[in-house]
Amino acid sequence: MPPAHGISRPAGALTRLTLAGLLACLVAPAASGQAAPRCSVPVEPGRPIPHRFTLFPADGIDSVSGSVELLPISTPFGVAVTEAGVERYRLVLHACGLPAPARGSGYVAWIASLSLDSVVPLGRVGNGRFELGEIARSRFRLLISAERTPMPTTRSGRPLLRGTSSASLLLAHRDVVQPLARPAPAATAGGKAHAGHGAGWPMPPMSQPMRMMPSLAGMQPAVSPAARPDAAALPVARRGDVRMLRNGDTLRLSAVPVRIPVAGGIAGYGYDGAVPGPRLGVEEGDTVVVRFVNGTDAPSSIHWHGVRLDNRFDGVPGLTQELVAPADSFTYVLRFPDAGLFWYHPHHREDTQQDLGLYGSVVVRRKGGIDTTSANRRSTLMLDDILAGADAAFPHGREAPTHAVMGRFGNRLLLNGRERDTLAADRGDVVRFEITNAASARTFNLSFGGLPIRVVGSDLGRFARPAMERSVAIAPAERYIVEVRFPDSGAVALVNRVQAVDHMIGAVREEQDTLGVVRVGAASTRRNLAAAFEQTRTEGGVSPQTFARHLRRPVDRRLTIAMRTGALPLAVTAMLAGVALPVDWSDGLGMINWLATARDVTWILRDDATGAENAAIDWRFAQGETAVVSIHNDPSGGHAMAHPIHLHGQRFLVLRRNGVPNAWPVWKDTALVPAGERVDLLVEMSNPGRWMLQCHIAEHLGSGMMMHFTVDSLTRRSRR
Repeated sequence: MPPAHGISRPAGALTRLTLAGLLACLVAPAASGQAAPRCSVPVEPGRPIPHRFTLFPADGIDSVSGSVELLPISTPFGVAVTEAGVERYRLVLHACGLPAPARGSGYVAWIASLSLDSVVPLGRVGNGRFELGEIARSRFRLLISAERTPMPTTRSGRPLLRGTSSASLLLAHRDVVQPLARPAPAATAGGKAHAGHGAGWPMPPMSQPMRMMPSLAGMQPAVSPAARPDAAALPVARRGDVRMLRNGDTLRLSAVPVRIPVAGGIAGYGYDGAVPGPRLGVEEGDTVVVRFVNGTDAPSSIHWHGVRLDNRFDGVPGLTQELVAPADSFTYVLRFPDAGLFWYHPHHREDTQQDLGLYGSVVVRRKGGIDTTSANRRSTLMLDDILAGADAAFPHGREAPTHAVMGRFGNRLLLNGRERDTLAADRGDVVRFEITNAASARTFNLSFGGLPIRVVGSDLGRFARPAMERSVAIAPAERYIVEVRFPDSGAVALVNRVQAVDHMIGAVREEQDTLGVVRVGAASTRRNLAAAFEQTRTEGGVSPQTFARHLRRPVDRRLTIAMRTGALPLAVTAMLAGVALPVDWSDGLGMINWLATARDVTWILRDDATGAENAAIDWRFAQGETAVVSIHNDPSGGHAMAHPIHLHGQRFLVLRRNGVPNAWPVWKDTALVPAGERVDLLVEMSNPGRWMLQCHIAEHLGSGMMMHFTVDSLTRRSRR
């Protein structure tokens, strides 16, 4: 990131020095004549890496110590990033042991590139806690130096303290697996499986050339590749239509095989032959009936994601219903108590069925059709990706999911089921985009050609005030409602820009993919909404006063996210240990991720109070109760990464992130919990039944990352 001011070049590496020698002309002696005592920097429990790193004193200086916190910046999203996908933080310095400076001199904090070829001042510091402002850098160094002037623009003094951001630390495996070799171009079909199973896999496609350890050559997952039919014999998936339903209507919805028009044609599935499936439109408070017919070759069900419906229609096999066998059917009675943006998808082998096209959106309008958000037109965007070779989808695991570490990231990014879909607008139009992330594992950072984005709503509701952003960071299963004004004619690209990490070599690179294009015509809009677009008017939603009352609520239940591995090869498990990054925006483990199956990896939700894990957890609440559920994503285990956590049947507010109050509360059912963070959710237990809490990365759910909770109805409790 080019600094705006104050660039200097250091004179050389740090050398051994004494505190007295360094500060002889800059620092007054302590009043007692004694050396400053050794001190410790306070460490708050539950705030581990990557949100704190240590500052080390220069050689020969024993009395000075420090650390730096990277506090989350409050945005409407689960993570704060720039349009280019660089994560944003507030830096907070903790320092102690610095002697009082002489008059006219001072201590200054500097931020530097890893190579130290640019150094930018952050401000004057001393002992104690100092806010250093916001930064947007993936990797950096921080220096504290003694300077002759209190606010220099270039550094001339030598550093007393220095440290490197956690995301920059060398990973241990880099020193033990060299030299790295590229996999042989010949497919590993016929090669050995790491647990004596699973022969017949082709080489997985990769979006970027990936390196691998020689010891991985020829290994294959410990499951078999699932066979898929010939795509050429299937009908081409059509675009889903819009179906407006009235209270009491009945809809027949069938899941059937289709050919998805990607990579020469992929054998997949579609609801009523469409990918995405039909967009359903209903009004708040209405009830409709959906008769689901399973026309596929595998058992399935439909989960109505985010809808606070009757428990028996939630679509979770083994919990609320039996699996729907091929050629069989199931009738769902759906009530819609909330306006918002919802979606539907299978809840059985989502890693295969959802990934191959079974998903669709549900838009619930306010009763009476009244909508105070001004827009010239609306557009539904469903984001997805798929892992495909030249002419077919890469096989899924037959007995269990593959890609169990990071989830299955696709190398083809899709918008509304197509590569580079095309949308339309008139010059000056304000377009309201209703965005759903239907991908198995990928968090997108979506932007619209650099145009301002007005964020007005999320899963189950509206923000109390709109936010103006440059990109939308949206995790799997999340939804955001945004507005974009297109002032000029021409083509505006919808772009996903992220900072991707190659964990094998510890390198960061920018990835940029165009998902689609908005063709803005030369004709002017019929209704000029430019003034309304700029307003920060109230949209309704959560009252700030109501939200503030809950900020001091203590935590009722605590969960910790962790991972446990089984019979993986040593070469694979060695790669899973290292510095955690808050969000993995793409598959940085390549073949290692592919080799790890749900038989080898268990992703864990652990109840801190009891130690129970995953399906062994069964919390109980009373209908009408509110509970603060704190989820800590422990970064100290194997490959900590961000998890989108979804609660069935209820709604919640994100109360705090790492203890910092959320400035953008909105009713949600899915929230991203980055690695190293603690997220507190205020859950409204309004809907009786036995429900699921899960990670919405499909392969993590397939690896066990789910638990249950029961909300007792008022009627049931009164009978006790």
